[in-house]
Amino acid sequence: MAAVLLILGRSAVKRGRVGRHRTLMISALVCSALFLISYTIYHYQSTGPTKYSGQGVDRYLYFFILATHVPLAMAIVPFSLLALWQALKGKIEKHRRTVKWLWPTWIYVSVTGVAIYIMLYVL
Repeated sequence: MAAVLLILGRSAVKRGRVGRHRTLMISALVCSALFLISYTIYHYQSTGPTKYSGQGVDRYLYFFILATHVPLAMAIVPFSLLALWQALKGKIEKHRRTVKWLWPTWIYVSVTGVAIYIMLYVL
């Protein structure tokens, strides 16, 4: 959901629809925050680590995705709040510089999060 909102938000700002962009990006932030809260609660209450059962190339792919996903997901938290603060304070040039790398990183984390879930619980 966050990835869809991020794509729609970027599209809106490119078309000059700043109000719609603001709504969509705040929605993406809320969606991501709710996921992070539920994920943290779930893993706090779980009985142990989740083990990946795939073998061969799948296993290497899974751990590569996981190894890039986790630190980037952690980086998104403070920088998404910084980008929000910059935008709300009208510091648009600083906001643009921040989101130039934040937006693709956030998309990557959103998509790889779903990929990790699918690899763990569906495949």
